[in-house]
Amino acid sequence: MRARLGILFAELKVELREIVLKDKPAQMLAISPKGTVPVLELAEGDSSVRLVIEESREILEWALQQNDPHGLLSVDLASAGALIERNDNEFKHWLDRYKYADRHPELTQLDYRQNGEVFLQELEGLLAKNRYLLGENISIADIGIMPFVRQFAHVDREVFYSLPYPNLQQWLRDWLEHPIFQQVMVKYPPWQESDDLVVFPGDSRQL
Repeated sequence: MRARLGILFAELKVELREIVLKDKPAQMLAISPKGTVPVLELAEGDSSVRLVIEESREILEWALQQNDPHGLLSVDLASAGALIERNDNEFKHWLDRYKYADRHPELTQLDYRQNGEVFLQELEGLLAKNRYLLGENISIADIGIMPFVRQFAHVDREVFYSLPYPNLQQWLRDWLEHPIFQQVMVKYPPWQESDDLVVFPGDSRQL
């Protein structure tokens, strides 16, 4: 999700191949043997040299380095990077266990949720000062973190919206209604080798 957000905010176009992880095509595994998504393959120059980017954060950063018409990099990048790092290495740990508490019986789902809330409290404090995490405009920090807060909220929406984080809740609601986010949520059929090329973002009528 954040890789696609990066591509959309950068106003780039890529060839899209939607993958079902239970049925990974050989072409994907040839490019990225670890078999996770997203994967971005870049052709350099005469297309004989190819670069593969295998992490959503790195794809997001690459996209905005190519083109940043909305100024998402016009913030303190050290602060943005530190916030995304905490999201990826601390919050995601608790998020995964909150989502799949039955697989991690060491603690209760409530324990996992409350551990995750430590990061949410920090975000709430930032959003009490500004409309977005690092100021009055969307930045790379918002895009880097929002998909994970969305996952956390969707484990139990009723619980999430009952928590004492009104600014974070409104921030997430605004994101869910954002037209660029709506483009990310367009569903594509799984890629088959015989398919015509699909360009993202593209006209949804081609789907």
